Amino acid sequence: MLMQESVSQALYSYWNSLRGDRVAPKRFEIEPSCISGNLPDTFILERVSPSSLRFRLAGTRICEAFGIDFRGVDLFRLFEDGDARIIAQQIASASEGAVCVFRISAGSTSGLSTEFELLILPLTHTRDTVDRFLGALTPVARPNWLGTVALTQRKLLSHELIWPDGVALPTEQGSNIPVLMPTIREARIVRSNRRQFRVYEGGLSRVDNE
Repeated sequence: MLMQESVSQALYSYWNSLRGDRVAPKRFEIEPSCISGNLPDTFILERVSPSSLRFRLAGTRICEAFGIDFRGVDLFRLFEDGDARIIAQQIASASEGAVCVFRISAGSTSGLSTEFELLILPLTHTRDTVDRFLGALTPVARPNWLGTVALTQRKLLSHELIWPDGVALPTEQGSNIPVLMPTIREARIVRSNRRQFRVYEGGLSRVDNE
């Protein structure tokens, strides 16, 4: 799958140029003027708690397309529990430097639907931990009805992790990085062909959306 939308590709290139050899760039390094053409399709997420990611900012085209004011909304609450669990597991890897790419469908109660590419890039903040995320949410196509109806039904279609350096980079915090799936207690690391994977025993844990 990888990144197919031009907004995602441009935002990733900008993020990666700021990152250098670090896990992620700092939040204050993001200069809106450098991505001004894509701002309507971008957003900033804040880690509020181990099981909550809240939109701090969301571009106008995102809000108009979905018919929702995203500011203050919890990302996980936009999806049903099964999809939210997968999204949370993927984003947990972003704390170690992974880039998350999702394909989702969004539809109205009247049966209209279209697909979006969702990109999530990790950022560090005041404590040098990954607790902010820069992202883009871009329609794969722009049907003429987009923006005229609320897209209240969202479903995850596919997901992928991209490691910019091929492997997870070491972090200053090590095992102290907060994970978005607090019910997971133990994991083991598996490395293959320079790729690193975190394997959790017992399957996926439930994201607490309460």
